[in-house]
Amino acid sequence: MIQAEKIAAVMGMPCKLHSLGELSDAVAQGLPKKVLQATLKHITTDREVAKRISDQLISPATFKRRRTVLTPQESERVERLARVFATAYEVWDDEEDTRQFLFTPHPMLNHHRPIDAAMSELGARQVEEILWNLQYGFPA
Repeated sequence: MIQAEKIAAVMGMPCKLHSLGELSDAVAQGLPKKVLQATLKHITTDREVAKRISDQLISPATFKRRRTVLTPQESERVERLARVFATAYEVWDDEEDTRQFLFTPHPMLNHHRPIDAAMSELGARQVEEILWNLQYGFPA
């Protein structure tokens, strides 16, 4: 499992989160609104793609209404994408290679892109399983 500090770094959060328990508490309280943009900056450099992903996570009207903090459910969605990106980065050790993996259809995901699969918790777990299998030399 990926370290909480690495997930927090993708979300642009201070490194005061040193455990998954602390990260879970922060998500339950609602993450700062700015974590969505910070996460998307890692995931893609294309503004249109970032907007589409953002809109899938939180509707634009709802996002505008949020003052400073996301709801716990919205926070979970953002954390999930940050976790998948952090895990992929752990495997590839390069942001461009990580993005290429996330946006390329994968046969073990029924030819869906990992970024699309990661929109659900179960899909994110499938992507993480593929990544850890790659990391440890198992078939992926």
